[in-house]
Amino acid sequence: MSIPAKPLIVLAAGGTGGHVFPAEALASELLNRSCRLALITDRRGGNFSGVLGGLETYRIRAGGVAGKGIVTLLQSGLELICGLFQARRLLKRLMPSAVVGFGGYASVPTMFAAGSLGLPTAIHEQNAILGRANRFLAPRVRRIATCFDITDGVPASATEKVTITGMPVRPAIVAARHFTYGERSIDGDEALFRLLVIGGSQGARVLSDIVPQAMGALGAGLRRRLRVVQQCRPEDIERVRAVYAQYNIDAELRTFFNDVSTYLGAASLIVARAGASTVAELTAVGRPAILVPYSYAIDDHQSSNAHAINEAGAGWVLPESSLTAGALKSRVESLVEMPAILQRTAANARNLGRPEAAKALADMVLDLVSSDERKVA
Repeated sequence: MSIPAKPLIVLAAGGTGGHVFPAEALASELLNRSCRLALITDRRGGNFSGVLGGLETYRIRAGGVAGKGIVTLLQSGLELICGLFQARRLLKRLMPSAVVGFGGYASVPTMFAAGSLGLPTAIHEQNAILGRANRFLAPRVRRIATCFDITDGVPASATEKVTITGMPVRPAIVAARHFTYGERSIDGDEALFRLLVIGGSQGARVLSDIVPQAMGALGAGLRRRLRVVQQCRPEDIERVRAVYAQYNIDAELRTFFNDVSTYLGAASLIVARAGASTVAELTAVGRPAILVPYSYAIDDHQSSNAHAINEAGAGWVLPESSLTAGALKSRVESLVEMPAILQRTAANARNLGRPEAAKALADMVLDLVSSDERKVA
């Protein structure tokens, strides 16, 4: 079956960054290929910006079920059932060429409804372990796109559906890949050791607590060479700034990075959470990182991501339970003294990167459309 002239692709994504970023990248790629797009999300999603903000958007009822009491579980179940009927009515009216889910609350009723209508379906998993929504949906969809060479939690019956596309990243991140490790993109000073600290979409208070003290414990000579760029929560910036000033460390603090690609390209070493978007950006550019997984994530998916990076020789894992100023200071100090190891780790990270992930994901979706043998209920 050939692809329609302007196929309608429906994207289903929850409101959090890990689900939204790959949906945004796929939307950009599909628009460039003359596709029509619509977005289904839940009521938590807020107002989207960028490409997603320009799409026809539908909001349905949806609720999660992880770790809640019986009353909340019943309420969430009712929300899911209502969302399923909303999504089914909507999809029956739109009759898209394919429906692609990115995880999160909104994807479950939408993808389940799409399957009940016989529509071509695919899901994208951003982490090294299948999330709960995608684990439920995996046996019920036609294609599964993943980001890691090995993704845990894929049912044995669904392994033949898997295509490794990678995690789409923004074009500016891909452009930063052209800076070779050690090439300085900001002020050209080769003597500096540049530490970039990224706390994820919400910042990470534990990094604001530990990193400044760890860097302050370094020897005076290394502190003079050190330049820190750190993401902090707004309420933490002044106290973090005071600690760096106490130790005469050159530090730039931000609540959010609009231009993170510039800092990624210039970084000597990165300390970061291990969310899917962060890991994808580190590997797309090719930079060595100490990863501190968020220990309270559902299914501990950040630990899975971090260990996948560690096993590939592309970074190091420092569990939050072991994160102390002394431990981080020792790790950074030893790495500064071993530039060859940093160089090799950067190369390994770069080899893991998939800068063409958005293209690969779009190829998979359009192949799904072209192979459609639809049976509409």
